[in-house]
Amino acid sequence: MRASAFKVTGGPEVLRLVDLPDPEPGPGEILIRVAYAGVNYGEIQHRLGDFGEPDGETVTGLEASGRVAALGEGVTGVSIGDPVTAYLPDGGGYAEYAVAPAAFTFPLAGAPAVRLPDGFDGRAGDSDRPQGGFAPVASALPLPDGFEGRTSDSDRRPAGFAPSTGGPGLAPSAVDRLPDGSDRRPDGLDLRTAGGAALVLTTAYGVLAGAARIAPGDTVLVHAAAGGVGGAAAQLARALGATEVYGTVGTPEKAEYARRSFGYDEVFAREGFPEAVLAATSGRGVDIVLDPVGGPTRLASFEVLAPFGRLAVYGEAARHPDLQLPVLPIWKNNRTLTGYNIGDLARRAPATVRAHGLSALALAASGAVRIDVTEEYALADAAEAHRLLGEGRNRGKVVLAVDQTSPSGV
Repeated sequence: MRASAFKVTGGPEVLRLVDLPDPEPGPGEILIRVAYAGVNYGEIQHRLGDFGEPDGETVTGLEASGRVAALGEGVTGVSIGDPVTAYLPDGGGYAEYAVAPAAFTFPLAGAPAVRLPDGFDGRAGDSDRPQGGFAPVASALPLPDGFEGRTSDSDRRPAGFAPSTGGPGLAPSAVDRLPDGSDRRPDGLDLRTAGGAALVLTTAYGVLAGAARIAPGDTVLVHAAAGGVGGAAAQLARALGATEVYGTVGTPEKAEYARRSFGYDEVFAREGFPEAVLAATSGRGVDIVLDPVGGPTRLASFEVLAPFGRLAVYGEAARHPDLQLPVLPIWKNNRTLTGYNIGDLARRAPATVRAHGLSALALAASGAVRIDVTEEYALADAAEAHRLLGEGRNRGKVVLAVDQTSPSGV
């Protein structure tokens, strides 16, 4: 198979097109003939050596879409040729074939449920409390029956979302229009869009519902508001009951794009954002801040937290040295610092990852959340895609077209 791989860490130039043996699925795994692969900052970290040194030719790629090519032992409920999207915790998406855990493989429109192999016992978090409208582990993109939230201020709306056809936290009319004003209601995701969906949507849903414990009536600030996860998080926050959603970006062009594409109430320049956020909220601040940036942005985010506000950390895109944070200000100002890392969760609570993915993909399939694919590169040009992200020039979602003989539709 053809693959974009690296065998030494370094800049984008270390990615090269190579020929490698086709992988084979093991027990509980699915082999996917890849149509599209998403491009994410996590893959830049992989290439730079943040996940360790490569052992021979190493293929990165944390999400992909395509069609089922083979099934490992114990995997049923899906057939050869079915369209799927998958989160790939061990990478491998930048190739013509990728092996995905059945637990993190999600069928697209018209495909049946993937039944998990016997013995799949991943925990879905705390067994005695709901988390983010979890769907049954073996379901195929169901809409959860409801979502029990928690409020942080006693004078705001009571906890609990009413069940609706639109997904958790949605009134029946809430998905009539997408953030860009269109009234499209897609039956499902096409392969091109789905190539950039599994990691992005699962992460955005997980950081909101799992780490930040979003509740109806919450107000949310999203850093890196024009990116793949940021754009998805803005829409998911609204779907899960947020009343106001703000964003920050690095350039005026990105601000206009994010506001137009993802339905933010306001988008601010990242430089000096605390003053802007406090002015927009009449000094109260926001209940949730989502931060994949780090460094000074992370430190300043504490300033805009409302009482019992949560700063949810899920990345370090700016590559600043780790912060040394005093604890007393967190206690004395009624603040919470929380984190989300999908790789750790995939190892220790795979059922939670699957449930987050199912819930988010259900909303995307209904049209409530849109993945905006703005850039497409050939597999041979993966290095150029990495340059785009690494220089901060990307907007929306970037994908690699891997199997160019496959139609983009499901």
